[in-house]
Amino acid sequence: MVQYKDENIFFKIVYYGMAASGKTTILETLYNLTKEGKRELIPVVELQKIDKTSGATLYFDRGIFQSTIKRKVYYRVYTVAGQKGFSSLRTKVFNKLDADTDSVIFVVDSQVKYFEDNIEFLLELKNITKGRLIKKIPFIVMLNKVDLKDIIDPEDFIQILKKEKLWYEPQHELNLWNPLIYRTCALPSQEKDIYRSFYEIARRTGLYHIYGDGQAPVDKKISDDSILTL
Repeated sequence: MVQYKDENIFFKIVYYGMAASGKTTILETLYNLTKEGKRELIPVVELQKIDKTSGATLYFDRGIFQSTIKRKVYYRVYTVAGQKGFSSLRTKVFNKLDADTDSVIFVVDSQVKYFEDNIEFLLELKNITKGRLIKKIPFIVMLNKVDLKDIIDPEDFIQILKKEKLWYEPQHELNLWNPLIYRTCALPSQEKDIYRSFYEIARRTGLYHIYGDGQAPVDKKISDDSILTL
């Protein structure tokens, strides 16, 4: 839920997905891509990580980013622990830390062998959001690790989204807000679409707030020009 403090606006974005899908690496790479301050979104604090000695996320990772276009706009960005036994912890991060979540980036481990595991986590996310995905919570999909072999085809994942009623046909008023699907790689040497995908979810978060009062805007013309025009 959007928060206001000292004339500043705070949005909350969560990277959600199965264990080892690359959420922490994505956030680290995003931080490194933006810390020089030459982009529309820049970090304002060091990343906070609560993890195991193995490197797996134990509780969450968090970064805070600021818009360089509208400097009073901030994004609190979280990742969730992806281990299957941590579902209650993921719910807590999603619903309680700082505030309710405003938007979601669903991170898929693109290896075909994990197809069913990814679906399991999508269903969990769908359950947590209780019918609010797309309608009230914008989300996009990252098919991560596209540098590997035997990876999921975007069209196959779209079919899953359609099956779960998370994809709208062209005639539907919510078609504009279907989740964009990015084929990503978070490795610094092969980075692909890490910033671009984050920029898009930040843009959508702002548009839901500005034109939809917290819901998907359906009755006004939406411009792709700016991420935020607050």
